[in-house]
Amino acid sequence: MALESNEKPGRPIAKFESMLKTDDVYFFDAEDFEDIIHHYLNNGKIALAKKAIKIGLQQHTASIALKLLDVEVLVFENKLDDAELYLDKLQLIDSSNEEIYIQRANILSKKDKHEAAINLLNKALVLSDNGYEIYSLLGMEYLFMDDFKLAKESFIKCVSFDEHDYSSLYNVIYCFEFLEDYDGAIYYLNDYLDRNPYSEVAWHQLGKQYYAKKLYPEALTAYDFAIISDDTFMGAYYEKGIVLEKMERYEDAIENYQTTIEIEDPTSHAYLRMGKCYENLKNYDMAKFYFYQTVHEDPLLDKGWLAITDFYIKQKNHKKAWFYINKALNIDGENSIYWKRCAKINTALKNYDQADYAYSQAVELGNYELDTWLKWADATHWNKDFGAAVQILQQGKEFYPENAKLQYKMAGFQLLSGDKINARITLIDALKNNLDELFLFEEEFPQYANIPWTLDIVANIKKSSK
Repeated sequence: MALESNEKPGRPIAKFESMLKTDDVYFFDAEDFEDIIHHYLNNGKIALAKKAIKIGLQQHTASIALKLLDVEVLVFENKLDDAELYLDKLQLIDSSNEEIYIQRANILSKKDKHEAAINLLNKALVLSDNGYEIYSLLGMEYLFMDDFKLAKESFIKCVSFDEHDYSSLYNVIYCFEFLEDYDGAIYYLNDYLDRNPYSEVAWHQLGKQYYAKKLYPEALTAYDFAIISDDTFMGAYYEKGIVLEKMERYEDAIENYQTTIEIEDPTSHAYLRMGKCYENLKNYDMAKFYFYQTVHEDPLLDKGWLAITDFYIKQKNHKKAWFYINKALNIDGENSIYWKRCAKINTALKNYDQADYAYSQAVELGNYELDTWLKWADATHWNKDFGAAVQILQQGKEFYPENAKLQYKMAGFQLLSGDKINARITLIDALKNNLDELFLFEEEFPQYANIPWTLDIVANIKKSSK
């Protein structure tokens, strides 16, 4: 039995949930059902949204708006064919409803047909009295297509509809940044701030643009205005600390990081930055304290473990560095940076077998940087395994086929292993690629720098290059 109240409920959601706990059925306006369903969809409560749609359509069988919400749930659940058939029926009833085009566009977007989705959204735009939602959807479609210029224009229109739509504002700035148009972003934000002078979000974003252009005093001023607008804005204090570090004002930077900890729960990133500041101030006890706090707060933050490890490397305390990098590896043995640092420490400790293994792990996990190959080869060379050193550099050559530094080193190791023929070929390639870096070969392998055939090769290369 449907029970009608004499007055419109002030809290339709609470009333609806109360109804679900009883056998009674209350009557709601179609608009109330829309609000209830939107509430559940926005909070990810799909089962309750579906229940509300079912009851709503029982009470308002002709409601196109409720039927379109039913379609929206079908799209969310990836029941795209069912959704399209539903939309076909609705379009016969109301062909000028922009929401039908929007839902069709959502279906096409899910099928990665973004151009077709954009065409439908533009049709919806013609039918709509308020294109705010449609411009937002257009912006996202353009982002899917990596068309950042048109995405930016769409999100700018969203902000023009609602200047407090910070999600769209962030997207506008994201597009400017991707296009590396920092000057454009600065102009846009200053124009926005002329109309919204107390927008902490806009001041914060402006500070980031100035920082990207290395205009540190301007960035500092922008962050100060963000803090004036909202003195609890943690992000502004943190970014201000970063700028102060760049300006070598480490004590001021620490003060700002400390403020972020006082505003909210401590973060590992704030502890890490404070540790770096104290290290630059040569207050090593405090630096260690905050580096330890960093990994205690977040044991998975690789920058924390690397900070402790590098701290001890700089102090020439390689045993301590080895201890902490191994703790890091016990937590995350798939981290190639940890393995590379482990290799560096073992090399310093003259544990060349362990360094060899660590470099091999780093490469296996995807670290193909040039200095990885060079230092790995050095580790095996110091272990008197010249053949392995050559093989390592041969692998590195696949990634850096014309790198003279790698070629000069390889020529030297080939000579050390007695392979004069290949050494001549490699040395010629290195000289052709970069004659100016011959000093690398001469410094690392002085015993081969002045032998007659080496001098002949150098002379011939110099002659041919004139």
